[in-house]
Amino acid sequence: MDSRYGMFVSVLSLFSVATIVVMFMVSGQFSTLLPFTGSKLHYGLPIVQLKTKATSSDQLGIVLSARSTTGIYVNRFRNHTVRRKIHKPRKEEVEQGLARARAAIRKAASSKNLSSPIDADYVPTGGIYHNPSAFYQSYLEMERRFKVYVYEEGDPPVVHDGPCKNIYTIEGRFIHEIEHGGGMFRTRNAHHAHVYFMPYSVTWMVKYLYKPYTYDLAPLKQFVSDYLRIISIKHPFWNRTQGADHFMLACHDWGPHASQANPFLYNNSIRVLCNANTSEGFNPQKDVSLPEIHLYDGNISPKLLAPPPPTHRPHLAFFAGGLHGPIRPLLLHHWREKDPNIFVYEYLPKTLDYYTLMLNSKFCLCPSGHEVASPRVVEAIYAECVPVIISDHYQLPFSDVLRWEAFSVKVGVSEIPALKEVLMAVSEEKYERLIRGVRAVRRHFMLNKPAKRFDVFHMILHSVWLRRLNLRLV
Repeated sequence: MDSRYGMFVSVLSLFSVATIVVMFMVSGQFSTLLPFTGSKLHYGLPIVQLKTKATSSDQLGIVLSARSTTGIYVNRFRNHTVRRKIHKPRKEEVEQGLARARAAIRKAASSKNLSSPIDADYVPTGGIYHNPSAFYQSYLEMERRFKVYVYEEGDPPVVHDGPCKNIYTIEGRFIHEIEHGGGMFRTRNAHHAHVYFMPYSVTWMVKYLYKPYTYDLAPLKQFVSDYLRIISIKHPFWNRTQGADHFMLACHDWGPHASQANPFLYNNSIRVLCNANTSEGFNPQKDVSLPEIHLYDGNISPKLLAPPPPTHRPHLAFFAGGLHGPIRPLLLHHWREKDPNIFVYEYLPKTLDYYTLMLNSKFCLCPSGHEVASPRVVEAIYAECVPVIISDHYQLPFSDVLRWEAFSVKVGVSEIPALKEVLMAVSEEKYERLIRGVRAVRRHFMLNKPAKRFDVFHMILHSVWLRRLNLRLV
């Protein structure tokens, strides 16, 4: 009896083992228990796990994949082909967009026909531009593509703020417009950006960090150095290009000195500066000349909103200003109280009005002071008084686009003694052309709130856009 019971148990056990083996073979798990030593592929993972990895979206193209020449990864597993388009890196997409913009601008530059949208509010034409077609196409490409990322690090007043009136108006107004203007150019996604703006104000650094009368600029440079260190640690973008796609903006005379805080900022970055002195390191190939705009209360004087025609301007030329720098003393030495048609003052008498004299003069003298830039250039344009540029080494604003000889007169420092002869040599016909040029170019120097197309805010951005494109329109 016991022997029969033992045989029954043995048979039952063998049957159970055989059943388990068959089940493993059917389910495909048998290969995980026995090593495969044949000529076929030896998977290092169980088949079920391998299936899971092969069908996972983030692993596709890594397991058993081969890259085709079409930019598509192909996965072949158990006679099943899965295709997934590999997206280009964001940086590559940005650069390809810039390449398309360059091609469109070059095509427009060589075309004689200027095409424009039917609803265009303004189309650049005329002799004030080097190439109106190229500029217009470049401007449209900027509106279509250009994205600026504004770093959020830092606190007001030195960062995210700036003066919005008086002589350095443009510095604060640009910062406020790019941050709060609601325009199309700012992006919150840094990976979509073409350029990166560092929104600190050198003017407010001088006000809050500089110790008066010490001429010690170390606090300014230290602040800039610390700011760059912070953004380079928190973000990858500065280190990626060593600052070449970053820009700063400063209208204070010490803007170039503040940029010396970091060699990459000074040598690589786009520096937008009022003090655009080519003899002091300003590089027109990468830097941008910023127009100096003096708005006493933050608004253009009502007197300049409707200038009189040129036939109602009895004076030949006018200047009033302090004896700053090496040029103005020469001007006053030769022309102060020397000619009844040339009004040159150091301090304007209280009985006379500055803007009234501008509006009554055919030519407005714009000599450099301590630094090359002068707010009188823009004031003259507002007054429709032909600017007379008396300066050495000054890179005039927006020279990539504008032909300054079409709306201004250049007088060398050595020609100051012959100033009257130079101005009298301008024929009536040429003077009328210059006045038409001044009127045409006025929109490009207007500081609007909010900003309007083709105004000074957009012209500054366009200058930065051209540096990012690495393209010249001249």
